[in-house]
Amino acid sequence: MRTGLRLKRLMRAACVACAALTAATGASAQTTSPIQVYGAWHCGNDYCTWSTVRSTVEGSEFDVRNRWLVAGNGGRPSVNLVVLSFVNPLKLLRGTDAGLLHGIPAGMTAEVVNYFTSRGVRVMLSIGGITYTDAWNQALAESPEQLAINAAAVASQLGVGIEIDYEENASPNLAALQAFIETYRSIHPYDPTGTNPAARLTIDLAAGDRWLIALTQKATSDWLRTDQPVLDYANAMVPARQPRSAADAQANWQEHVDGKLRYAPPIPPLAPAKFTGSLFLVGGKPIAECTKFATSLQNYTGAYVQSVKPKVGTTPGMLGYMFWAAECSGTRSVCTTPPNTCQGGVGVGAATYNVPVPMPPLRQN
Repeated sequence: MRTGLRLKRLMRAACVACAALTAATGASAQTTSPIQVYGAWHCGNDYCTWSTVRSTVEGSEFDVRNRWLVAGNGGRPSVNLVVLSFVNPLKLLRGTDAGLLHGIPAGMTAEVVNYFTSRGVRVMLSIGGITYTDAWNQALAESPEQLAINAAAVASQLGVGIEIDYEENASPNLAALQAFIETYRSIHPYDPTGTNPAARLTIDLAAGDRWLIALTQKATSDWLRTDQPVLDYANAMVPARQPRSAADAQANWQEHVDGKLRYAPPIPPLAPAKFTGSLFLVGGKPIAECTKFATSLQNYTGAYVQSVKPKVGTTPGMLGYMFWAAECSGTRSVCTTPPNTCQGGVGVGAATYNVPVPMPPLRQN
């Protein structure tokens, strides 16, 4: 009798364990995902204004300062994405900048784009940045549809994607931004294959969920869903300063994964496959992200970035990393140029993570 009871208990325990294993493996046998996005915002040599036309031929000043980006990984590119920063949205709307294409800075030329794309590195243009928040508000109030039409035309002519960097924290014009996105998508529909560069449309959100709250709620709820994708993905931007530890960086990113369900309205969880995390490259002096991968946050956070479990979506791991920023991002930061190139940090990281160049089709969920 006791033997029979013991046998039944063992069988019951085995069935429970088997069911748990089946549920876990059925949901996803995958525990990690490879890094797919490994990119840098690029500020040019004049603190993100791109006001000067530059030669990109071999041996030129531009080539010397940027060679590490395209050949700093044992002769291969150190990144698979460069985001030229920034385009003034009001000038883009009105076509009043001095560039060869109306509305974009003079230095954002086809030659600069080709310098990277000819080596397999994808290029995007970032519209906005904190400096141009008021310009975003004005452009959205004036004509979000025309702004989108102009952005889509530039994307087509240059063969680039577009990044929305709208950093209005207090009262973002979300209805107008919705109109901008809908108009852009009517010209360049969402492309899950990534084949059409101009169809790549992304958005920047805060490092975590406690800034740009209204924008984050709208983007996560409506534009970054895995079942009805509108935008390709989001970048969780750098915080005010480099996180002190891997735990601090991961805590920011985990807020996007978890959402903020107690907010009103709540911010739902964001699938890890729909965003990247960002780190600084330099400060007042070169830091480990730039010079020494072994002691860098991108090394210490690598396991998390590749394995963080989704609350929504099905695959683990974020899309990858973005770095702020190549060349000269500000008067208080050193430039990522000789002798401060970042191949010892980002270049080694690209090799360590086996970053694919060109960028492959991105995970969708």
